[in-house]
Amino acid sequence: MRAYGFLGVGGPDQEAFLDVPVPDPGPGELRVRVRVAGVNPGDFRMRRGEYGTTGPAVLGREVAGTVTAVGDGVSGFAVGDEVFGGCPGMVGGWAEQALVTASFAAHRPPAVSPKDAAALPVAAGTADDALTTLALPPGATLLVNGAGGGVGIPTVQLARARGLRVIGTASAGKRDLLTELGAVPVTGGEGVADRVRAVAPDGVDGVFDLVGGEALRAVAPLVDPARLASVADKPLVAELGGGDVPRDRSTAVLDALAALVANGDLDPWVRTTLPFARTGEALARVEDGHVLGKVVVTMDAA
Repeated sequence: MRAYGFLGVGGPDQEAFLDVPVPDPGPGELRVRVRVAGVNPGDFRMRRGEYGTTGPAVLGREVAGTVTAVGDGVSGFAVGDEVFGGCPGMVGGWAEQALVTASFAAHRPPAVSPKDAAALPVAAGTADDALTTLALPPGATLLVNGAGGGVGIPTVQLARARGLRVIGTASAGKRDLLTELGAVPVTGGEGVADRVRAVAPDGVDGVFDLVGGEALRAVAPLVDPARLASVADKPLVAELGGGDVPRDRSTAVLDALAALVANGDLDPWVRTTLPFARTGEALARVEDGHVLGKVVVTMDAA
């Protein structure tokens, strides 16, 4: 079958369409005929070798599609079910058929499109886990550092649904977006801490960082380190006294997120949809760092 991935560690020149066998699901796995697959920063980081995978490998972390086979020990799913979820090892999704971890899969409600469902496991799932980790009470103020990206956008929405006041740092071009989502926008860069203090004179109760580096260092003094979390720079957040975000890759989380999409409380914000034949372009847009919202590729048009 046709798939897209990388031949060896390196830059975009290592990417290629691959001819690989149709995978057999192992224990605890589903095989899914992919309809839509999400594109994430973790995909180009995998190609760069940041996670230790050397290639060749099929990229793709999250998919929505139709179950074609069920592995041993799996209950609650059957051939023909419409599902969405995460791929074992966070690889393999950009293919005509892909494996999905059954414990990190859920039935796709009819009210949720395959496009929106495929965008939930990584970005919205991370956002939900961050809010659970920070455990801020309703009425508290959360600063989302890098609020205009693929994870930041669902974080703002989910935080607002939990009754939090949200301040979001982002580029000037994303101010209107953050305002539309219900956040108070603050332009990042030099002097960002003072700008946050100006809109939150009583301080912030938690910080969720999606940028890392000096951008994380600049906002860290605004909060108790116990309420500082980052998924962008694990070494630095640990140095600053904060922590990572433990992932709850479970069916229960996916069911809850899909329900929020179905009732209109969460928009996965998929704004770029490309056919499978243009997967390389899709990844390039994410790697460029300026794409708005989520990017997905659709196999239906392959």
